[in-house]
Order: sequence, then C-alpha cells, then structure tokens
Amino acid sequence: MRVEQISVFLENKAGRLAEVTRVLSEAGVNIRALSLADTSDFGILRLIVNDNQKAKAILKEHGFTVGKTDVVAVEVADRPGGLALILGILSKENINVEYMYAFVQHSGKDAVMIFRFDDIDAAVKLLQDNNVKVLEGKTVYTL
Repeated sequence: MRVEQISVFLENKAGRLAEVTRVLSEAGVNIRALSLADTSDFGILRLIVNDNQKAKAILKEHGFTVGKTDVVAVEVADRPGGLALILGILSKENINVEYMYAFVQHSGKDAVMIFRFDDIDAAVKLLQDNNVKVLEGKTVYTL
C-alpha cells in the first residue's frame, strides 16, 4: 500500500524546475502529482510519476540529486469535512503527518491525497481499519 515518490533536490534559481520538467517530458515520463518546498538556497521537488525507474535514471543522468521516499495515497471524500475526517482518525492515534499534497484526478467523486507519515505501517492499518481506501502504487501511477 505504499507509493514510491521521487524527491529531486534543486538549487533555488531560475530555470531549474523547468529543466526537470523538460528532461522528464523528453523521456516520456508523465508527472501525476507534485509538491515543491523551498528554502532560500534549495528546493525539494516531490513527484509521483508514471515510470519511476525511467524518471530516476534520466534525472541522475542530467546531474540531479534524486531520492526515493515511500508515501501513502488515500481517497478522501470530495466534500467539506472529508479531509478533516481522515486527519481526525490519525490524530486520535497520535500518527503524525509529516507532509501531504493533493493528487489531481480527472474523474470520480473522491479526491486523492498523498501523505508522508512518521509511521507508515501504523497509519495504513489504522486507515484501513476505519474503512478509508488506501490506494496501491500501481493504481496511483496510472490515474
């Protein structure tokens, strides 16, 4: 129930993000979701893509520092309170959300959120025990 996320470390200067997207585009890699966090000196681009192996290889070939992190994709009711319900379940059991971001999906009644937890296994079990749909990586990469 884990999803592989690629993290790319970028210098915080004009053109670096464009270069990543160009390199992935030329390799035929489709970005499914992303998040960008920055400091004054560097940024961390977090990506869910349709072909992790190709993305990692081509980015490294172009000199980017690339890491891998396991995250969890969760279906969240697309209505007021949908996310609050999920976060409430996690909060009651003291499971920390390190970060999260949305996953754009074209159809369906639910949103998909990507979560990084301090204890992934406990979070997945808790969510499943509370009838929250946790998506498998192979499903997420093709949404």
